[in-house]
Amino acid sequence: MATTKKATAKLTKPLVVTHTPKKSPAKKATIKESAIKYEDKSTGQPQLVPIFQKIKGMLKPYVKGNIKAQDGTGGMYNLVSTKQVEVMGKIRELFFASAMVQKGFVGFYFFPIYTDPEIGKELQPELLKCLKGKSCFHIKKDDEQLMEQIQQALEAGYKLYSSKGWI
Repeated sequence: MATTKKATAKLTKPLVVTHTPKKSPAKKATIKESAIKYEDKSTGQPQLVPIFQKIKGMLKPYVKGNIKAQDGTGGMYNLVSTKQVEVMGKIRELFFASAMVQKGFVGFYFFPIYTDPEIGKELQPELLKCLKGKSCFHIKKDDEQLMEQIQQALEAGYKLYSSKGWI
């Protein structure tokens, strides 16, 4: 599959990162699952809730074996492999994927790209256009084709982590 020069340049060096939210992920027990982080700061926020829910629904089937869900409230849902693995000389747990409502977009964080940039070559051009960082895709619309490509990315990432014995 063809990738753009911009996307290819971003995926040249394997990295391992631990994703630490800027704010503590611990929320008060009174916050409902449907509460969204930026609901009072973005007029377009209600349109993002269905996108978040779809991506979260795509992530849920991967909660199995060593992959556990973290948080799940306040517009954030994280999947982490709890198996301690050594990557680039460091032993740690690995994030698999996350969805998070941000101001103006839903962030789909796909961490297999950090551990093996070659997986980026398997991603479709429409999804790569949404890549705004090393692993963060800004999803702004509920597009069926884009949702299918996210599903394909998750399948490829799970296969990658499985082949390396990380899950």
